[in-house]
This record gives sequence, C-alpha cells and structure tokens, in this order.
Amino acid sequence: MKKNILQIYPWINDRELYYLKKVIKSTFVTENKYTKLLEDKFKKLTNSRYAISVNNWTLGLFASLKSLDVGPGDEVIVPDMTFIASSNAVLLAGAKVVLCDVDPETLCLDTKKLHPLINSRTKAVMPVHLYGNSCDLDAIKKLRKKKNFFIIEDAAQAVGVKYKGKHVGPIGDVGGFSFYGNKLITTGEGGMIVTNNKKIYDSIYSLKNHGRKKKGIFIHNKIGYNFMFTELQAAMGLAQVDKLKKIIRSKLNLYNNYNKELKSIEQIKFVKPTQKSSRVHWFTNILCNNSRLRNFLKKKNIQTRRAFYPLHMQPCYKNNKNIIKKGKFPNSINVYKNLISLPSAVQLNNKDLKYIIKSIKVFFDNDKFRS
Repeated sequence: MKKNILQIYPWINDRELYYLKKVIKSTFVTENKYTKLLEDKFKKLTNSRYAISVNNWTLGLFASLKSLDVGPGDEVIVPDMTFIASSNAVLLAGAKVVLCDVDPETLCLDTKKLHPLINSRTKAVMPVHLYGNSCDLDAIKKLRKKKNFFIIEDAAQAVGVKYKGKHVGPIGDVGGFSFYGNKLITTGEGGMIVTNNKKIYDSIYSLKNHGRKKKGIFIHNKIGYNFMFTELQAAMGLAQVDKLKKIIRSKLNLYNNYNKELKSIEQIKFVKPTQKSSRVHWFTNILCNNSRLRNFLKKKNIQTRRAFYPLHMQPCYKNNKNIIKKGKFPNSINVYKNLISLPSAVQLNNKDLKYIIKSIKVFFDNDKFRS
C-alpha cells in the first residue's frame, strides 16, 4: 500500500539544531539576543522600522488591535473566509466583527463589497493575505483616504509576499505573521508583529511585557500581559529564515508542476494571484466542483484539506451579537465547497508529486465515463 502523503509539514534539519545548541549552551532561554536577532532579520526582510516577537499570532493580532485603542463600541471589518483567529482577536479586544465576502478569484477580502460596510463605528479593516496571496491594498488605502480607519494586515500565511514590490505587513498601520507549525516558516508557536509607527511599537511592547517599557523592573505604568517569545523559538526561527528563499522556490516549483500538469482539466481552476502581488504558495490550491475528488485522493493515501469554514457559518457565532453579518456570502460559501489544498510540503519528492498528479488525472478520466 502507498505510504500516506501528508498535506504539509515543516522542513526541520541540522540548521535548527545548530542554533538550538547555541541557545542551550548560553543558558538564556527567555527573550535575549537571539530573539533580537530574529526581530532584526524581520525588520530587514519586511523593510520595517520595528518588529516585535509574540508567543502566538492570535495574541499578536489582539496586541495590534489594542495598540490602536480598538475596543467596545468599535467595529472591525474582517473577511468571511479566514481562520477564526482573525475574528476572535477582535472579540477579545471587545469590538464587533463585521464580515465581508471574499473575491471569487483571489479568495482575499472583496474590496468592491467593503465600502457599504464602513460607517462611523468602523475603527479598522483587517485584510487577510490568504494562502500567501496579497489583498488589494491599494483599493483599501484609497477607501481609507475617504473614511478614517486603521489597516491591520493579517499576514499569518504571507511571509515573503510582496505587494507592488513592498513586503506585506507594514504597508498598513500594523501587521504580522504566524510561526505555527504548518506555516511557511515555523517556531512551533509564535508570531512577529511589524510596524513603522513608534507609538504602536511602544504600546505593543508594553502590552506584551506586563505593562513595562523594559524587563527587570517592577513598576508597571500600564496594564499588560505576558506575550513573550523565547530564545528556543528564536533559534528555530533563525534557522527557518536562513532557509526561506529555498522554501519559497520549492513551493513555487510545486505550484508550477501542478499547474502545468492539471491546467488542461476543464473541471479544475487554479486560484488567481492578486494584481501587483508576488504570491507565495503556502499551499497549492485548486477549485473543483467535484466533491468526490477529495475522497478519491484519501483512498489513495493522499492527504488534502478544505478551505477555512466561513465565519458567518461558525456554530460559535450563531447567536453572537458581536458578529455582524450583512447580506449573503456566496463567494466564501463557494470557496468552502470547492477548494482543495493539494500536498504542498517542501520535502515532497518528485515520485510522490507524480503519483498525486497521476491520481488526479485518473480520477477525471474515469469520471468522464460516469457522467
């Protein structure tokens, strides 16, 4: 029987061990010089003035919201198609979530449907760069000139993504990235906030450090929490950043192979990149309205995944008055029904890749005779 081909898993080798040994030998395991080094690398990568490590990106979003004084009485517009952490962070900050449908081609926030949702209570818009595809940030910034709101970029899945030549994250007021185990680069858990605004930086650092401007003092001028990183996570992160260019190239190579071999199948549609965006292929995604394909691949020991469950359909939001659902969400529903994320691990070898592609072709060849 064919071995199970996983959808995605991190690329970890001796490079991580090299940095981890250095940290362990130093005996400093809480935030110290390696954390600062990782932050400096992200400042350089994203061309940001400030970078703040956090223990996970969900709390990174929360800290970003609080740095902008988002709270009770405010509304934050969030795309309906995203991981639930985006909206939960808004609820944690005490504000209301206003859901916006996504673009059917790029899967990112549909800027054409954004304008009617903006009102005097709109404090921020949260574009999510879904699956490593940038949102149309120009359209959002153009609206911001007419309406006064903050832009918080949820770039959890978008390390390495550029929009008009600029790295996503600091293009808005504040943004950041997730280092969860399945992301483009990982520290197990963790995240990185980036901004060009010193006031935002100072507010976030104080919030993550028990309300203090620096560690080692016991006078707290603000109420804060503990969202601190660790040197062990930083060691992992430094090794992963060292491999980032190779990871991005490998992901692109996988996408190009899938696209070349499957684009002739009329039932399959590949997700389009946003104009002016250099997309990074966290996953290679296809849209296919044949629900049997996923089960067929599962029987072939090929692991796939569906799109994120639309937020307006989440059971935990069913009777939540802080989730505002205006109109219908046909695009996010269609994406959920039809999107399939194909195996996209960096270590996916050519033999397994050919097996996946062949299996998909066999399915559609056989399906012709059933229909």
